[in-house]
Amino acid sequence: MDKSIWAHWYNLAADGKQDYLDWLHGAYMPKILGNPGVLWAAHYKVDQKPVGHRITCTQDPAVGKGNEYILLFGGESTHAFSRDALSFVRGTTDRWTAQYSAEDKAMLARRTDVRVSIMTEEARVSGPECGSREGLRKPAPCIQMGSFNGPTPEIEEELLAWYADWRMASMAKMPGCLGMRKLSGTVGWNKHGVIYEFLSLAARAAAVAQVPVLYPEMEAWTNTSVPKLVHAFGSPHVAERIFVLEK
Repeated sequence: MDKSIWAHWYNLAADGKQDYLDWLHGAYMPKILGNPGVLWAAHYKVDQKPVGHRITCTQDPAVGKGNEYILLFGGESTHAFSRDALSFVRGTTDRWTAQYSAEDKAMLARRTDVRVSIMTEEARVSGPECGSREGLRKPAPCIQMGSFNGPTPEIEEELLAWYADWRMASMAKMPGCLGMRKLSGTVGWNKHGVIYEFLSLAARAAAVAQVPVLYPEMEAWTNTSVPKLVHAFGSPHVAERIFVLEK
């Protein structure tokens, strides 16, 4: 099972973009996929349309505002993405950086406003379109990905109930949905994460339009409680897949 996600949100200048994409898809993603415990790699371009709900975003300047691309790696556990412990003890190069060529380092430096999170899966549910998934684990052509924090334990308890009792059950029945995962942060700013998977941007839009009609109580909670959460900039991101690999 791919129980962990290593996520990178970032922006990219227009100059040299195609060279970067060729390198990322042809060299970097296959290199990372070659590591033990890493099971798949996917690259998404964020669709810049608003998602509809009133969102409160963090104002912390230390949190990267990457809002154009999302690079995801799926792993057997968070340990698949661990850096070498001795690199912290000795102050030496970690196991990821040791793999990078001069070109890798130069290309990675082109990314701006980077934010990184390593998350582990709390729960998942399959949607009606789960049979359309390509390969064993490849993430869907369209995702909606949220990354956020609950300011108080009371809000977090309410959030847990919302996902457990309403949200995940609704996605299991939602036409156009391949599945949904609720995630918890291990490394990074966000304590909470969620990924919804859809056949396409159009399928996601159709699903979103049905929610208030099919699940009015859940929608009422969403409209009153989502503003209590603190999201990363641009979250939740709706994005289309532009490249994917699976081990």
